[in-house]
Amino acid sequence: MRYGFYLPTRGQTATPESLEALVKRGEALGFASVMIADHLVFPVTIKSKYPYTVSGVFPGHGDALDQLSLMAFIAAKTSTLRLVTSVMIVPYRNPVVTAKALATIDVLSRGRVTVGVGVGWLREEFEALGSPAFDRRGAATDEYLRIFKTLWTQSPASFSGQFYRFDSIRSLPQPIQKPHPPIWVGGHSKAALRRVARLGDGWHPVGANAAVPLPPAELKALLDELYRLTEEAGRDPKSLTICYKAPVYDPQLQRLPGGERRPFSGSVDQITDDIAAYARLGVSEIVFDFRSETLAESVERMERFRSVIKTTIS
Repeated sequence: MRYGFYLPTRGQTATPESLEALVKRGEALGFASVMIADHLVFPVTIKSKYPYTVSGVFPGHGDALDQLSLMAFIAAKTSTLRLVTSVMIVPYRNPVVTAKALATIDVLSRGRVTVGVGVGWLREEFEALGSPAFDRRGAATDEYLRIFKTLWTQSPASFSGQFYRFDSIRSLPQPIQKPHPPIWVGGHSKAALRRVARLGDGWHPVGANAAVPLPPAELKALLDELYRLTEEAGRDPKSLTICYKAPVYDPQLQRLPGGERRPFSGSVDQITDDIAAYARLGVSEIVFDFRSETLAESVERMERFRSVIKTTIS
């Protein structure tokens, strides 16, 4: 099992000094990857329902560092961590510019980019950015992913689609990773599973919170469906990486609102049993959220988790 952690993009710990301290400590502790979220602007009035809280209210406050800029900054401060967009809202940005930026970061990080992707939930942000229509965001995401792959593997490259087209262009250098950086698809809707099966190198669902519990039994059912769809697409399900996003790792929070134990909380044996349960399903990487209001507490959570996991993190 490999382990990753979220990086803050807003708040008191989203400073150059704190971000550098977090990733260097995470790397020293042996974590495999760091996750960087994606928002660009926040309308003052948000009517869209946030899918990862029970109330549907988005917990942010209108501030966020740009994902790709932060990714490049972290690349320069680390040497082994995988740099994961978790997730990139694909339709937000021009696909050619995005493909170029990701290829550049892959080159400068010596091949450490993983492209986690999603279709987004914030209609008002789509409208503010002039992105493709919110109701067609799934189709636009699929097309933009095909554009990424085209530019990363062909030169000169041409593409003609519903949302974008270009003819005989070069976009060099291409990524170091061949054929291209891994693409992990977020979400667990039927459409997301189909996207993994057709276009993804991995599945990157959010789970283990009150809004999206995704316990082992539910995850297994979704994995069975994913593997069926992957085989139908003529691809090998065993080639997929399954990276599961777990909840905030906070030993103070051990119960869900209904009173049951929160996954990955409690005693050392309970936590390691939870990890083993997901590993048996084929999960090869689990991402924990150690973020808090202070750098000291965030680092303390990382270190406490590392002390719980007695086996070597690799």
